[in-house]
Amino acid sequence: MRRASFDSWPCSIARTADLLGDGWTLLVLREAFYGESRFDGLSQSLGIARNTLADRLRRLVDAGLLEKRPYQSDPVRHDYVLTEKGRDFFGVLAAINAWGDRWMAGPDGPPVTMRHDLCGSDAGARVVCSVCGEPLHADDVTARPGPGYPARLLDDPRVQRRFGPTEHSSGPKAPQGAAAGIPAGDRRG
Repeated sequence: MRRASFDSWPCSIARTADLLGDGWTLLVLREAFYGESRFDGLSQSLGIARNTLADRLRRLVDAGLLEKRPYQSDPVRHDYVLTEKGRDFFGVLAAINAWGDRWMAGPDGPPVTMRHDLCGSDAGARVVCSVCGEPLHADDVTARPGPGYPARLLDDPRVQRRFGPTEHSSGPKAPQGAAAGIPAGDRRG
């Protein structure tokens, strides 16, 4: 059965979820950040089926997060190396790790800590406003359509319920924030 695709949705979260697909993809990226770049090493460290690993590596290469570099010619074997786009994903993994440390760690504490080499301290990720530097919390953020949101959807009442009226819409002011959304079956637009 083919999985649903979110790659054309007007939502960066949906598009990223479409790329990541499952936990194996995150774990392959985690291992790449730990320095593992070879198929056999990834297979052994993760205990992942070879066909599943091959699929995840292909998707990450196709998406530009990993680059294949040959290290052996007979037979041909490749290293899978993080690209700039892949290295930029580190903040996402660090944020997931911080959430997991807070909510999923056992009674002994976090299973892995991240040492910030520049200051020598163990550190955790925080999501902060790129302008003022204050932490971002769901209650303090209002989602609004960005420049890449399809203009054809802005007058849709479901979109207005999610985002409130925009300069493109003519409807009444609608609720904003996480509580105002489009029903699950109607999100594509």
